[in-house]
Amino acid sequence: MDSTPHVRPDPRRVAQRVDGNALAGMLDAFAGLDPALLVLTCGHCGRSAALAEWSVEMDAAAAIVRCRGCTRTFATILRRDGGIEVRAAGGSISTTSTV
Repeated sequence: MDSTPHVRPDPRRVAQRVDGNALAGMLDAFAGLDPALLVLTCGHCGRSAALAEWSVEMDAAAAIVRCRGCTRTFATILRRDGGIEVRAAGGSISTTSTV
C-alpha cells in the first residue's frame, strides 16, 4: 500500500492549457492594443498566426505563450503589482489591419 499522503494542489498554482483568447483580458490595457488583432511570429520555426491560435499555459500568476508549431516558448506574461510584465523569448508581434 502506498503511504504517500495525498496533497491537493493549490488551484492558484495549477496551470490550465488554453488558447490565446484567454490572454485578451490580461492584454486589453497593454500598450493600447486590441488582442484580437495581434499576429505572432515564432522566432524559432517561423510560424505566424493570430494570438487566438497560440497555445497558452496559464495560472493565477502568469501565462506562458507557446508556439503550436514547435512548442517553444514565445513569451511569458506575469501579473505584477496591478499590471503585467511581458518577457519575450523570441519572435515578433504585429497587428492586422482593421479595414
